[in-house]
Amino acid sequence: MGVTALEDKVVQRATVRVLNAIYETDFLGFSYGFRPGRGQHNALDALYVALLTKRVNWVLDADIRGFFDAIDRGWLVKFVEHRIADKRVVRLIQKWLNAGVREDGEWKCSEDGTPRGASVSPLLANIFLHYVFDLWVHHWRRTQAHGDVIVVRWADDFVVGFQHKWEAERFLQELKERFQKFKLELHPEKTRILEFGRYAIENRNKRGQGKPETFNFLGFTHICGKKRSNGMYTVIRQTIKKRLRAKLQEVKGELRKRMHHAIPDVGKWLRSVVAGHVRYYGVPMNTPALWAFRGQVGRLWLQSLRRRSQKTTLTWERMYRLMDHWLPPAIPCHPYPLRRLGVIT
Repeated sequence: MGVTALEDKVVQRATVRVLNAIYETDFLGFSYGFRPGRGQHNALDALYVALLTKRVNWVLDADIRGFFDAIDRGWLVKFVEHRIADKRVVRLIQKWLNAGVREDGEWKCSEDGTPRGASVSPLLANIFLHYVFDLWVHHWRRTQAHGDVIVVRWADDFVVGFQHKWEAERFLQELKERFQKFKLELHPEKTRILEFGRYAIENRNKRGQGKPETFNFLGFTHICGKKRSNGMYTVIRQTIKKRLRAKLQEVKGELRKRMHHAIPDVGKWLRSVVAGHVRYYGVPMNTPALWAFRGQVGRLWLQSLRRRSQKTTLTWERMYRLMDHWLPPAIPCHPYPLRRLGVIT
């Protein structure tokens, strides 16, 4: 992480506001990361609706290896100069890129990448991928594709859906060649083509291959499923288990520090933790994971309270009353994406 000085933060924020006004007219619609007025749930809604309404049978789940450290500064400056004619702004960006970091009193500089933690880095990353990926895939989709192709990108994490498997394989090969030109590389272990879509369950059952594979995007595991009411195809989104466990470990460590704090103080803090979790992960059909998180937080709180004394008399009956008083209910707070996307689009 490169934490900038206060003066640099002020100038970077001002520069980002000016550049955002310019580049927002250029950036494409399927790019969502670090853009004003666009959040993670906008990207999740777009992906959900595309998987549900378009003829998608195969999904390319891709990840760029060490993207922020692999950005070629020479190409990045060329991309900026393509749109920004003011040499002073370009020179300022070059200074930020070459500023380096100070670690243990020693100054270190890297030849590639953008400084993590700097206010200008997300925008520069978007500019780089706009020219390297967005414009290229938009042209490929219009001129090369024979079936439906969907794209959703959040920063360096993107998902591309295809109607035909052979098109997905050809796209992946051409994408590798495209990235190689700009010194980027797809992570071999995190990049894969999987069967996913309306007919994936039936097709895999016919071949005896079991349930369709799942993929992760922006904290959610996306699963091919069916509605209980009519058995129609739907996309189920559940909290990634790894992230759920990591958050619970974080809560457990913090409860140890707050072991002897007053119950109301700990209750207010846990209320904010559960409420924040529900506000992000509270999507339709993710209710079991929400209640599981709330229940595990209550269990960790009970363990913390019982460790206060060897003569504790705290029972689960009293603990349930504390949870009902301090922890908000785990009720989904986001509407179905088809409804929300229809309103805001």
